[in-house]
Amino acid sequence: MIERKEYARRRRQLMRMAGADAIVIVAAAPERVRNNDAHYPYRQDSDFHYLSGFGEPDAVLALVPGREHGEAILFCRERDPERERWDGPRVGTEGAVSQCGFDDAFPIDDIDDILPGLIEGRRRVYYHFGRDTEFDLKLIGWVNRVRALVRQGAKPPHEFVALSHLLHDLRLYKSRGELRLMKKSARIAAAAHVRAMQATRPGLSEHEVEAELLHEFRKHGAVPSYEPIVGGGANACVLHYRANNAPLQDGDLLLIDAGAEVECYASDITRTFPVNGRFTAEQRALYEIVLAAQLAAIDEVRAGRSFDAYHQAAVRTITKGLLKLGLLGGTLEKNLREHAYRKFYMHKTGHWLGLDVHDVGDYRIDGEFRVLEPGMVVTVEPGLYVAPDAKGVPAKFRGIGIRIEDDVVVTGGAPEVLSADVPKDVEAIEALMAERR
Repeated sequence: MIERKEYARRRRQLMRMAGADAIVIVAAAPERVRNNDAHYPYRQDSDFHYLSGFGEPDAVLALVPGREHGEAILFCRERDPERERWDGPRVGTEGAVSQCGFDDAFPIDDIDDILPGLIEGRRRVYYHFGRDTEFDLKLIGWVNRVRALVRQGAKPPHEFVALSHLLHDLRLYKSRGELRLMKKSARIAAAAHVRAMQATRPGLSEHEVEAELLHEFRKHGAVPSYEPIVGGGANACVLHYRANNAPLQDGDLLLIDAGAEVECYASDITRTFPVNGRFTAEQRALYEIVLAAQLAAIDEVRAGRSFDAYHQAAVRTITKGLLKLGLLGGTLEKNLREHAYRKFYMHKTGHWLGLDVHDVGDYRIDGEFRVLEPGMVVTVEPGLYVAPDAKGVPAKFRGIGIRIEDDVVVTGGAPEVLSADVPKDVEAIEALMAERR
């Protein structure tokens, strides 16, 4: 759990970056209707959560540097025994101060009367324009109310600045508290992957294996960090496969891409293994290429290396392997130069990970790939996908899809793999599946 003082530290840091003459406004995620009067499970906006730790909808955070009566102000729902009887307890304005550590709090119903006064006198407004059209219009209305009073001496803001310019760079560097939560989410996801491996056998459906994952997540108080991919056979060649409803065939591989979320922090793990517990020669040949590529890539996840370095390590290893198997022809350098590997490996080797599965943060600065620094967390996920109708490929390799993905922390030394609890060596996978219940 992230402590109150860490949220306060984040708010202070953001305000220092924004400047004394700015105001920062962040809205909570709205509730979303799934069908008729039933809602999707509520998940707080990641930026709002990062700055507040406040888990309720209908809330707005305003950071007003230098305000005499408190800089961190929360607008939220008031306590309401009748509504709480239906929907559960609320923190309320008093709890926002006493329990959550905000300097001041007001009812959300009073925001139209109060927020324009907080905006007045500020030169810049930092805000996420374009995320929520309804809230965009509200903010413009509050600013226009200040502008309407210019003749009476009001000072409206002169600039609107994208909040992501400052906030997302902060989120890129994970604190000790954040890393503890990410380790926990990775442990839970790893246990779910192990459970799924041991439950898999020919004749089951993909959704039955997915159920094993979900059981393990909820057993430990987590939720999926994204919709799991459970693709058997040629379905593993569909990068964002979602149906999860096909029968598992003896002799096929099963690709599972699934992560857990704990207190909004995500894990993201992929493993590929044989449905019957034993790799065929062709499956093993391709699998060993992907595993070698992943290990080479992980070794490049080090402080001082370019973000692109680990992708290039994976690409070089995969290309070498494909040449050795005869799936590519020519020289290594020619294949790399012409990106010939993209016929079988068409995505990047990883992304930032944190509050979002594809977490925020620039990958390039001034056109150059960012240099990795301690506290950053990335996924490392090379793959090979031989389409069922791939031309010029021996039939024995067609329809095989493989991806191996781990979550890796950049440290001051060697990379730290958060998801190491899931086996990925061929022998270790086969040994684990031999113990199936």
